[in-house]
Amino acid sequence: MRRLTIERTATIVLFLLLFALATRTPVDTDIWWHLRSGEHTLAHGMIHTDPFSWTKAGEPWVNHSWGSQVLLYAVWSLGGNAGLALFTALLATAGMAVLFRISAGNAYLRGVAVVLGAAAAAVFWSPRPQMLSFFFSAVIIFLLYTYKRRGIDRLWLIPPVMALWGNLHAGFSIGFIFLLGGIAGETLGRLFGGEHALPWSGIRKLVLVTLVSALALLLNPYGLEILAVPFQTVSIGALQDYIQEWSSPDFHQRQTWPFVALMIALYGAAGASGRRLDWTDFLLTSGTAFMALLAGRNIAVFAVVATPVLTYYLDAALEERGWTVHTMRFVSPLQVRINVAIIALVAIGAAAKIAVALNPSLIAEAQAAVLPVEAARSLEGQSGPMFNSYNWGGYLMFSLPQLPVYVDGRTDLYGDAFLTEYLKTATAGDGWRARLAEQGVRLVIVEAASGLGRALRDEPGWSLLYQDDLAVVFVREEAA
Repeated sequence: MRRLTIERTATIVLFLLLFALATRTPVDTDIWWHLRSGEHTLAHGMIHTDPFSWTKAGEPWVNHSWGSQVLLYAVWSLGGNAGLALFTALLATAGMAVLFRISAGNAYLRGVAVVLGAAAAAVFWSPRPQMLSFFFSAVIIFLLYTYKRRGIDRLWLIPPVMALWGNLHAGFSIGFIFLLGGIAGETLGRLFGGEHALPWSGIRKLVLVTLVSALALLLNPYGLEILAVPFQTVSIGALQDYIQEWSSPDFHQRQTWPFVALMIALYGAAGASGRRLDWTDFLLTSGTAFMALLAGRNIAVFAVVATPVLTYYLDAALEERGWTVHTMRFVSPLQVRINVAIIALVAIGAAAKIAVALNPSLIAEAQAAVLPVEAARSLEGQSGPMFNSYNWGGYLMFSLPQLPVYVDGRTDLYGDAFLTEYLKTATAGDGWRARLAEQGVRLVIVEAASGLGRALRDEPGWSLLYQDDLAVVFVREEAA
């Protein structure tokens, strides 16, 4: 116990608080189609064609997140909303712990960097397959930087990690971005005299590991088709135009400010340090910063790279100026008791915060504020075809499995042209009446404030079945 120094106490407190920060009420609208897909996979086997919508029924669908969905559904079955929240917090904390391990400096410096990185990444922490991508991206960075900076060769772990990742989420592309960035950075370091550049033999090993990882990625139920999924997704223009997490960050919103702070701190530390900026550090941080500026969901990717790199240059800058903190290896019995009391108090506070986040009544209230809970109940016993809000397709898929949806969050299935047409109808744009008539739509459930929700109130042939502040449900009279 005498090894429970102030530094170790600070580390334990840090991760207790991070776990509490990451434990949130699950309100993400995409949770539900992942749960429904996981349930279907367990009950009926692998999904190869769409079983959930009536607009794309029977069309090929590469369900790249099948492994995550099965895992999330298992967590849901065992622990419900609370289980999902705790599982998310566990992945987030584990990812930051991996980054803490690869960072430089004492625990205080690393702790500051991890807090900043967590604050930036936390905007996109939710119980979705992307959380597993967050964790595995931290693992790949750990393996790359332990090899590069500490000479510890665990590169053989990367192919099995990528094989597993390829069955969990299409975010496996992040791993290849890191690997290719590392190869390019180390090559430039060799050519232009990088301070910590790997030898050519090390670069060749990285290339070989990357090639083997690409082959390992094919160990999935969809084979070569899985490789096209990331490219298909990023090519959908409607994502960037209409979906917030795929658009550029809005820096007027305060939740984006930790990202800005992390970026400023990173390049400020690199400038303050006498150490030459490493080519791999430059390529990975600038490349992921560009990705984050293009799509807000990539802020978490930038945080994974930037957090340890920040510590390398900040630690060097502090050491150059003699601003270092020397820590003790042992402390007195009195200090041990004080440290234990601090940890206990923080643990109690963290547990109280987690208990509030997991309160069933508060979860139900928070979900009812963003999901059409009561409106969905009004559809029980109704028959389609149904036109529904994109944001609610997953929830309706999960809560009303007998009623096929019009659209949901599976953008790779629907494609750019379909989503653009959907948006024209949802906003009551040109031709919306003709599209609903041609498709034989009988039910409509959309946001009360949407263009279609307002237009149908005065539209002949449609009657209001349900309404509240959030949602409206209409039924076509002639089909009643």
